[in-house]
Amino acid sequence: MSAIELRGVTKRYERFGLFGSRSVTALRDVDLTVRSGEIFGFLGPNGAGKSTTIDLLLDYAAPTAGSVRVLGHDVATDGAAVRDRIGVLPDGYGPIGERTGREHVEFAIDAKGADDDPDDLIERVGMTGPAEYPVTEYSKGMTQRLVLAVALAGDPDLLILDEPSTGLDPNGARTMRRIVREENERGATVFFSSHIMEQVEAVCDRVAILDGGELVAVDAIDALRESAGGSAAVTVDLSSVPADVVDYVRSIEGVVGIETNGTSVTIACDDAAKAPVVAAFHDSPATVTDVTTSETSLEDLFERYTRGVAQ
Repeated sequence: MSAIELRGVTKRYERFGLFGSRSVTALRDVDLTVRSGEIFGFLGPNGAGKSTTIDLLLDYAAPTAGSVRVLGHDVATDGAAVRDRIGVLPDGYGPIGERTGREHVEFAIDAKGADDDPDDLIERVGMTGPAEYPVTEYSKGMTQRLVLAVALAGDPDLLILDEPSTGLDPNGARTMRRIVREENERGATVFFSSHIMEQVEAVCDRVAILDGGELVAVDAIDALRESAGGSAAVTVDLSSVPADVVDYVRSIEGVVGIETNGTSVTIACDDAAKAPVVAAFHDSPATVTDVTTSETSLEDLFERYTRGVAQ
C-alpha cells in the first residue's frame, strides 16, 4: 500500500480584489505516489504549491479536481482515520496558551490515546530543561523541538514534516535528522518538505520537485543527476591561471560554466567533459597542484529543474 497517492489533483482558489475576482491555480493535474516506508523529499520554490499540497493531505483544503489518499484512506471521506495515524510538524505553527512544553506533549499523547512517556519524547528531541517553562518563553528553535515531540506522539505511521529544521541550530538539525532515520527504521513513512537542500539530501530516498503547481521531477537524487546530464564540478588548483587556457576550456563541449578564484578554477561540466578539462590544464604552461571533483548537488539540480533546464 502506498502511504500517499495524489491522482489528477488540481487546486484552484478564487482571489477577490477591488476590481472583482480571479482564479489562481495552485496545483495542476498532479499525480504523485509516496511509497510506504520511504523518506520522501518534497521540494519547490516559494509559491510552487507545496503548502497547498500539504493542506490537501491533512484535509485542511479540498481539491478542485482529483483524489487524495493517505494511508489507504480518502481524506475527503475518512479524514479522522488519517489524522489518527499521522504526526505533523507544520510550518509556522507555534504552541498556544500558557501551557508548559510538557503539558503540550502530554495533551498530544492523550489526544492520540497513546501510552508514550512524555519524558522520553522530551528527552529525545533535546528539550529536557525547557519542558517545564511556559511555551511563551520558547525560542523558535525550542518551539520546533517541542512541535516535533508532539508529532512523534503515538508512533505515527506517517510523519509530515514541513520545514522541520527552521530555527534549529546545527545540533538541533542533527537531532532532527537522527529522529527521521529512527522513525523510518521503526517503519514510519516520512514526507519531508524543506528549502534546505542539505537536510533533504542527507536523509531522503527519493524527491519530488514542484514548480508552478506542476511536478517537474520525481526520482532518487542519483537518478535525477543522471537525467540532468550527469554533471559535476571540477576544481583545478594551479601555480597561475593562463587566460588563454581558461578561454579554451570554456569552449570544450559539455562545459557550462567557469569561475576563477585566485589560482583556483572551478568548472561546471558534464561528466564526459571532465577528462578533457583536466587534460587542458595539465597541458598548459601552469603547474597543476591539485584536482578535485564533486557531483552535482541537490541545490544545483533544484535550480536546473525549476528553471526548466532539465525536462
